[in-house]
Amino acid sequence: MVESRAVFSFTILAMAASAAAAFAPVSARCDDVSDFYAGRTVQLVIGYATGGGYDDYARMLGRHIGRHIPGHPTVVVQNMPGAGSIRAANYLYNVAPKDGAVFGGFARGIFLDPLLGRAEAMRFTPAKFGWLGSVSNDIGVCAFRSEAGINSWADMQTKRYKIGATGAGADSDVFSNLLRKMFNLPMQLVLGYQSAAETVLAIQRKEVDGRCGWSWSTLSTRNRDLWLSKQIHVVLQLSDRRLPELAEVPTVLDVAGSAEQRAILQLIVARQTMARPFVAPPGLPPERLAALRSAFDATMEDPEFLADASRQGLDVRPVTGAEADALIAKVYATAPDVVRRAAEYMKEAQ
Repeated sequence: MVESRAVFSFTILAMAASAAAAFAPVSARCDDVSDFYAGRTVQLVIGYATGGGYDDYARMLGRHIGRHIPGHPTVVVQNMPGAGSIRAANYLYNVAPKDGAVFGGFARGIFLDPLLGRAEAMRFTPAKFGWLGSVSNDIGVCAFRSEAGINSWADMQTKRYKIGATGAGADSDVFSNLLRKMFNLPMQLVLGYQSAAETVLAIQRKEVDGRCGWSWSTLSTRNRDLWLSKQIHVVLQLSDRRLPELAEVPTVLDVAGSAEQRAILQLIVARQTMARPFVAPPGLPPERLAALRSAFDATMEDPEFLADASRQGLDVRPVTGAEADALIAKVYATAPDVVRRAAEYMKEAQ
């Protein structure tokens, strides 16, 4: 009996030691992450100028995510506009420290562009970023100042007009180019605006007639007065579904003339699933990437963050980092003939 109790006691002690060994590295890793971030200033790089939707979302995230990162660092937003946010993406991938002290955001569709042969200025592999997630999914629209007389898809096909865009890789460039080539539209594309806000000013100054790839979440909040006062007319939804607010406005899939066009457009509109994406540079220590991902997810459920979004009229429909990884894997598994044809449209449009 004594021997039996001794064996039992030894077994219990062994199990306890094993459990302690299992949990100790986790605790140590948590302490290491907290120690790294404590008292630190973390840089949040956003690939657009101030005054637009991407900047609004980045600053809102920056105000709250620090509470959910171990060690509670201060988060400071830095604007890095250029080339439709490709400059910021290149910086995050190639230049930014790979220790967790920097993360950032860029155009929603950049993850698709290398697949479609639009990687001339892109020095990154999308799947290798540490995807934290997206604050929202969204759709873009084609909208015109009412005086331009572009009030329908038929008008877009038959009348001449100028479209403003921020640069290669941005929705305003991608959708404009694709539509122009696929449907042979009489569209002139004016590139080089630094932000959505600057493009809107160009529309109001009558430098251009409208914008394609205009985020509905921005138009319906920041530019809501233009829409409600009918200074802006929404003509086309760049989506596979109609928004209730725009029930009479066709989607780009509604105007597709063939199964091939529908397949190509379905691929392109996938870029809007991650409307406000944020990433960490590649190669982060796994425990710090995990901490940033957890902090992002926790922020999306934070009552103070959600109240902040509500006050600004900013939509929060989050996509997790894991869901972002899955989406990228899915689109890169698209049938080669669909990818090839979509890439041809994009290349020829430039």
